[in-house]
Amino acid sequence: MSDHPKSCHSDVNETNVAPTRCCESAAKPAEPAIGCCAPAKTETAVHTHAPEAAGCCPETKRRDYLLWGGLCLVVLLYGAHLSALLPHDGLGIAAHTVFELINTMWWGVVIAALFVGLLAAIPQSLIMGILGQGGSKRGVFRATAAGLLLDLCSHGVLMVGMQLYKRGASLGQVMAFLIATPWNSLSLTIIMIALIGLPWTLAFIGLSLLIGLVTGLWIDRLVATGRLPANPHHEPLPADFRLWPAIKAAWAGIEWRWGLVPETLWRGLTGSAMVIRWLLVGVLLAALVRALMDPALFSQWFGPTLLGLAATLVAATIIEVCSEGSTPLAAELMTRGGAPGNAFTFMMAGVSTDYTEIMSLKDTTGQWRLALALPLYTLPQILVVGWLLNSLN
Repeated sequence: MSDHPKSCHSDVNETNVAPTRCCESAAKPAEPAIGCCAPAKTETAVHTHAPEAAGCCPETKRRDYLLWGGLCLVVLLYGAHLSALLPHDGLGIAAHTVFELINTMWWGVVIAALFVGLLAAIPQSLIMGILGQGGSKRGVFRATAAGLLLDLCSHGVLMVGMQLYKRGASLGQVMAFLIATPWNSLSLTIIMIALIGLPWTLAFIGLSLLIGLVTGLWIDRLVATGRLPANPHHEPLPADFRLWPAIKAAWAGIEWRWGLVPETLWRGLTGSAMVIRWLLVGVLLAALVRALMDPALFSQWFGPTLLGLAATLVAATIIEVCSEGSTPLAAELMTRGGAPGNAFTFMMAGVSTDYTEIMSLKDTTGQWRLALALPLYTLPQILVVGWLLNSLN
């Protein structure tokens, strides 16, 4: 027998089954074909990955029905408003809301796509170095700052946050990163400025960073005293690591060419697909709220009262919307409900009580008490800040 791997068109005598195509599975389920380019199976070979992942055939890209469906609905409602054929009732109000929000946010989305492309070019090793030593005050500050700069939504941040934990970041750093990242990204900051103005946007950013820092330092303190278990993956940074030389090396490694800017912009547009998808969902939800809920009723249930704050907390817990989708809804709470504290609570509590985030923490750390530490140590701070914002408004 030849030592070279068999092609997908050769006979497979060992199994007496010859797949007719590269992507077809062998008839015997106990011995799946790993791929047409894979070497012959040996007695000692152990395959832990799915056959599809190791095969030579490209993976079928799934159509993003939420993105395209939301885009179609937004375009239809936007066009309906331009046609001026709809009466000023439920559907007409929804179309006007879509028209108003899209005209407000489009420039922020375009600028955000450029930021996403720039941030995607930063080496991951440099990002890990920026986070600093886990368990220290400087490390928590750096994790919070990284969360502010990274353009990630509340669902996309989970992949990075869990990877940071596996790479040795302290539990406090991970918590600070998760709290600071989802809606303090550069793109959403621009969109928030367009929706609620610069002063309130800066106030929300400062208060959320404060909660992230307090929570991160608090949890790291509990780990240091033994009340919470430490990260078993923790390893100290190399003694010879220097941040600025690493930054200079990354800068020197940039290949300057004419196609760099278009590639960066395209990378940002493709990387923003998930952001745009949830932004469209948020626009449609905001249109639905305006069309179905009377302004007086909206102010009554989600106004600047303790009842409104409690209703906002319940809504943030139940509604599974990404941070991009929650941004237009939070703007509705502030502009129509007159409750900046409710808007802040809706965005922050949506991160703290998100069951996807809690379950991801549980699966990564293997302990419920570490996963439940996220809402336990953040919700009281969020509610107090929300109440103060409503009282001082």
